[in-house]
Amino acid sequence: MNVAKTLMFLIVVLFASNGYASTVYKWVDKSGAVNFTDDYNNIPREYRIQVQAEQLEDYSRAQPPALLAATSTPFQKMEGPKTDIYGMGSEYWKDKVRPSEQMLKEAQDNIQAVDAKIQDRINALSGRFLSHTQYNMNSIALQALRAERAKYVAQENEAKEMLQKISKEAEEAKADLSWLN
Repeated sequence: MNVAKTLMFLIVVLFASNGYASTVYKWVDKSGAVNFTDDYNNIPREYRIQVQAEQLEDYSRAQPPALLAATSTPFQKMEGPKTDIYGMGSEYWKDKVRPSEQMLKEAQDNIQAVDAKIQDRINALSGRFLSHTQYNMNSIALQALRAERAKYVAQENEAKEMLQKISKEAEEAKADLSWLN
């Protein structure tokens, strides 16, 4: 019975080994059970005298089976730099997005600044009695600020449209969309 266990273990070790160990240690304990390990430190001290070492073929240097070689190829391709279907990488897409992102940020900053000016003008005028001339002058100033704001809103919309267009181009090129951020 022990011979069958030993033979079964050797078969399992030979075919299931992933190349980590080149030596298998075998010993028989007090109860007569045959034990195996690939780490000498796992052998109890009282059995180290009777240990039998068996050398196994080094599977790490062996050629992979055809099936393993065929399935490992896609992983090797993924190790290199990622590109879209046109061969463009993340730097290309980041460079393409950068001007539109900058334009969007500047437009949004300008809108906030103009909104603050409009609010300041309205706050300064509230509760005051104005002459007809003062009222007209303030109305003209507010109209100019609103026109300036409209110009920045148009820039903001243009930048958003460009970013959407680039995003669509990247999607069509099968680029990693995280590159656009």
